[in-house]
Amino acid sequence: MNVRSQISTVFHLDKCIGCHTCSVACKNQWTDRRGMEYAWWNNVETKPGTGYPVSWEDQEQYRGGWKKDGDGLKLRQGGRLASLARIFSNPRLPVLDDYYEPFTYDYGNLFDAPAGKDQPTARPISLIDGKPMEIKSGPNWDDDLSGSPLYAAQDPNLAGLSDEERAELQGIERMVFFYLPRICNHCLNAACVAACPSGAIYKRGEDGIVLVNQDRCRGWRMCVSACPYKKIYFNWSTGKSEKCILCYPRLEAGEAPACFHTCVGRIRYLGVLLYDADRLLEVAGKSDAELVEAQRSLILDPFDPAVVAAALANGVPDAVIESARRSPVYRFVKEWQIALPLHPEYRTLPMLFYVPPLLPAMAQDAAEGEASFFTSLEKARLPVKYLASLFTAGNEEIVKATYRKLMAVRLHRRATQVGDLAAHLVADAMSGAALSTEAADDIYRLTSLASMDERIVIPPMMREGFTEPTVEPQRQNAAGFAYLRPPPGR
Repeated sequence: MNVRSQISTVFHLDKCIGCHTCSVACKNQWTDRRGMEYAWWNNVETKPGTGYPVSWEDQEQYRGGWKKDGDGLKLRQGGRLASLARIFSNPRLPVLDDYYEPFTYDYGNLFDAPAGKDQPTARPISLIDGKPMEIKSGPNWDDDLSGSPLYAAQDPNLAGLSDEERAELQGIERMVFFYLPRICNHCLNAACVAACPSGAIYKRGEDGIVLVNQDRCRGWRMCVSACPYKKIYFNWSTGKSEKCILCYPRLEAGEAPACFHTCVGRIRYLGVLLYDADRLLEVAGKSDAELVEAQRSLILDPFDPAVVAAALANGVPDAVIESARRSPVYRFVKEWQIALPLHPEYRTLPMLFYVPPLLPAMAQDAAEGEASFFTSLEKARLPVKYLASLFTAGNEEIVKATYRKLMAVRLHRRATQVGDLAAHLVADAMSGAALSTEAADDIYRLTSLASMDERIVIPPMMREGFTEPTVEPQRQNAAGFAYLRPPPGR
């Protein structure tokens, strides 16, 4: 058992209000500079919708992620020879128009215009060539446009829905949508790491954060096409690839990443997970229907003495193991099993999980007065098939099991605090979800009442172990220093 630690995250979609505060915090801190104007390491999309960059989920076009190859895996974009053939011309890359052409405004014309009969305007100007331009898209261009035939109707996850379900989703004044914040998933089986010809992309050994070595990057952009989530960006000014670094300088100082710290809806949770690295290939090679359960099985119990012993033998510090025991991500993903990975069929084993949004009632039933205060899986306006396409590689049973727990928690808390629900209805919901009242209360607390310290459990990074001298310096009577004993942990 090869036990390693991984910084992991959970986003609770039922609490996201689409305010983009996270995106602005990240942009101001990391990508507000030449060459990265179009890059949003953190972005928030409206679902149903095509996202940013446009249609990033269409792997028939982009060939991102992995696919099964007999008993093993291979990159969808091909191996080394295929990468070599495309090293100077890669047709599987999103172009600038798939993101948007970054722009500013001619504020000088607005502020300094002489007096006249016409109202002066600030025309948009391209940040690429400095010429006037017409704005056609942006990173959140499709916000709240779930009924749009240009954006929502092109969502690849709608492919399996019936005409009736599509009409229910996109009907005027009846449309439903939710927000999907996205950052780099810092995957366990990262396709970008495997695809990089220069070996510039790597996972940090102590926490699994995926980084790009700017000295080794040659700008071949195989990482951009290999990442199925399109979370690596090419800096056209420096000729290097860049991506979300999970604010590791902040983490090393014990501070939450910028997008986590500024989140208005408090939807973001961070913690460390222990996993068995020897089983990565086995888990990633499972059938689509088995991927979610297999990824859950990869996560190890930090209270298990055998796991703890193996972790210590592999160099995982005691403090990191203790952090894993307090990790909110472990509770959401492993203990309660209500947080799901985004598109597990890409087989990258993403370490960002989502608690799906609770489902509104169908507009038809609501209009006719048939919908209750809480909807049911049968009357939900967001079809289970659509959510399964997003979070479980099409396995609808896992989605249903997740929603039974979420609905049971709401019914239990309403019965506790308001008292207007029949006891047998709550008991049936709790029994159907296989959820105890203690677990329901714990889910409610961590979702609604938890403090920052409970939601963001940052393990000590132990970076000092890589920078300290091999033994402790000790002042001697003579000039200079000598070494007396090794520092702790050596």
